[in-house]
Order: sequence, then structure tokens, then C-alpha cells
Amino acid sequence: MSEPARAADQPLLTAPILPLLLRFALPNMGAMLATALAAIAETVYVGGFGSPALAGMALVFPFVMFQMMLSAGAMGGGVSSAVSRALGAGHPERANALAVHALWIALVAGTVYMVAMLSLGETLLALLGGQGEALAQAMAYANVAFLGSVFVWLVNTLASVIRGSGNMAVPSATLFVVALLQVALGGALGLGWGPLPRLGMAGVAAGSVVAYGVGAAWLWRYLVSGRSRIALHVRGTRLERARFADILRVGAVASISPLQTVLTILILTRLVAQFGTDALAGYGIGTRLEFLLVPIAFAVGVASVPLVGMAIGAGQVARARQAAWTAAGLATAILGGLGLVVTLAPDLWTGLFTQDPAVLAAAAGYFRWAGPVYGLFGLGLSLYFSSLGAGKALGPVLAGTLRLVMVAGGGALLAMWQTPTWTIFALLSAGMAVYGISSVLFVRYTPWAVEKA
Repeated sequence: MSEPARAADQPLLTAPILPLLLRFALPNMGAMLATALAAIAETVYVGGFGSPALAGMALVFPFVMFQMMLSAGAMGGGVSSAVSRALGAGHPERANALAVHALWIALVAGTVYMVAMLSLGETLLALLGGQGEALAQAMAYANVAFLGSVFVWLVNTLASVIRGSGNMAVPSATLFVVALLQVALGGALGLGWGPLPRLGMAGVAAGSVVAYGVGAAWLWRYLVSGRSRIALHVRGTRLERARFADILRVGAVASISPLQTVLTILILTRLVAQFGTDALAGYGIGTRLEFLLVPIAFAVGVASVPLVGMAIGAGQVARARQAAWTAAGLATAILGGLGLVVTLAPDLWTGLFTQDPAVLAAAAGYFRWAGPVYGLFGLGLSLYFSSLGAGKALGPVLAGTLRLVMVAGGGALLAMWQTPTWTIFALLSAGMAVYGISSVLFVRYTPWAVEKA
């Protein structure tokens, strides 16, 4: 069958975009919300250990978030992009080979992340301002959680392979089950349910490690079983530099973006830490909501990746851009609505974790500034994923650079002037706004490909 004929057979290249996007985004959203709620459940468990434990969670959270953004977002987006572009161009055998190369990238990256965090974790957390009991609690969590880094990378990479083929159901169902296991095991081991011992922060982290191990085993089995559109033939696939390059030329550039995001959070965390444990705990609860918002934007943005990628592979550039802007509008509307809610009623969220008046006040100050710009944050994140689908990650990375420079430069001035806490939150808000608006401009004026007749 000719490539044009095969392309014409792809529903992703012919069906109306919004219904397709919603059909892909909704199961993703359910899975991502479950993943975020698992993180929220962890925070609830940790809240029972006291404010130092909450502060410790705020310290370690950026590194947990960084790993998820790297494996599921940046490199995962590069994997989905490469697979979908190969399928859109009518080359399923290349897509199968890319899946094997993605597997090896996940194994290496997960091992490197584990070794780095286990050897340098305490130094990094101390540089953030961690000390005393807060640092001890953070290390109790980190020393167990990052033992499972390879499992996290495998789950998110194999899920990205499957998403690149246009199958959202299997990755979503798997991540949903992983989240349920994480909630159940984290609570049982951390709080000592039933006859189990109360292991504290280490037990909460162990629940995540076991859950992701189960998820990795299941996705591996699914891909080698022959039931997927993509077949994982590890022994029969020769490793080639060109295949690694096809993934890494998008994924490696895209990885700069989560690094920028985490550096931004680290800078802000260090600035807030100078105001004490209560302020840090309140800020940590606020950033936990970002961990809920990012998966929502991820669900919409990643749903656009196969739509954009297959369209680019088939030479349908106008359709690719239409898919990107449709996803961006949807993400903006959802996150903007949630931002309005927490701006007007911050205790609806903060009250889930603590009733400490000082912590409630700190979190309310955060939401007063961050909530109104959550929509622009979602806009930028969605366009980031769509750009990965097009194989053009540089624009959103530059948008993240602008945000980082603003926060770093402004943060240095605020620290020098010893300004109150609200100025730090105002700086955070301005950074989100700049990120969203500049992402629109970069995507608008970046050529993606040449439209084929």
C-alpha cells in the first residue's frame, strides 16, 4: 500500500479535531487526575506527621516533579512525537524500532536519576534551605522514593510509546491503577494500617515505588504480547544512532523546559524558606495544586501529540496547527476556571491538609497571586506538548527561559531588598503570565513544516 493511501486510512488525519481531542484527553485526564490525587493523598498522610514533615515534602517535591516532567513530558513527548510521525508517514516498522530505542533511553535515564538523587540528594535539599527536622523528613522520603526512578521512567516511556500510536486507553488505565496502588500502599506502609508497622515518610515513598514497579511490568507485557499497534521486539531490533537521534532531537531539547520549571520552583522555594517553616509549608501546599494542574494540562497537551505528529508526518501542517490551538484553548479554559476557584476560596484546597492559621494564611497569599494566571500557565504547557508533536520544541523552551530569567533576576532583587512574602508570589504570577504569552508568540511564528498537496 502506498504511503498516501496508508495516511488516508488514519482516522487521526481525517476525523474532526475537537471530538478526537476530547476522546483522547478525557481518559488521559482521568489518569492524570488520579496520579495527582495520589500525590495529594501522600501530602495528607504527611500532614499527619506535622509541619516539619510538610516542609520536608515541599523541599523534595521539586525533584519528584522534575523526574515526572522529564520522563512523562519532555522525553515522553519526544517518544510519542517520533512514533506518531513515523506512523503518519506510513512506516510502522520504524515506529516499532523507535519503541525499543525509547526503552533503552528510559533504563539509562532512570538509573542516572536514581544514582544522582541518592548520592547528591541531601546536599541539594540543604541548598534549598532544608535544615533540622524538615531536612531529616525530606531525606527519609527521598532515600526510598528515588530507588524506584527506573520504574517511573519505564512506566512513562512505555505509556508514551503507546500514546504515540493513538491509543490513550491502555496508558490511562495503567496509570489509574498505579495511582490507586500508590494511595493504598502509601497509606498502609506510611501510617501503619492494620498489622503493618508505621514507617512514616519512608513508608509513604515505598508505596509509590511498588506501584510504579507493577505498572512497568504490565506495560512491558502488553507491548510484547502483540496486542498493541506498536510491537516491542527487543532482541530482534538493532540499535541505531539515527533512531536515538530521532527521539533525542526533540526529547533532549524539550528536557530543558522541565529543568527551567524546577529551577524556577527551587529559586522560589529558597526565597520562601527564609520566612520560616509555616511559610514554606503553606507554599508547599500551594505548589501541590500545581502538581494537580500540570497533569490536567498534560492530559490535553499530550492528547494533541499524536494528532499533531501524524499530521506533520503526512504533510498536513494546517491540520497540525489547528490541533495545537484547539488543545491550547481547552487547557486555558479548564485551568483558568480552577484558578478562579482557588483565588476566591483558597481554604477549599489548603484546608484538606492543615488547619494551622499561619500555614493557611501563607497558602492564601500564594493563591491570591498565582490563581488568576493559572489559565496562561495551562496555555503555555499545552503549546509545549503540541510543539513536541511537531518536532519543534525550541519555542516553548525559550518561553521557559524568559520565565526563569525573570524569576531569578527578580528573586535576587527581592532577596537583597528583603521584601515581604507577597512580593515573591507576585513575581511567580508574573513569570507564569510571561510563559503563557510568549509561548503563543513563539508557536505562532515558528515554521513547523511544508504543507503537502
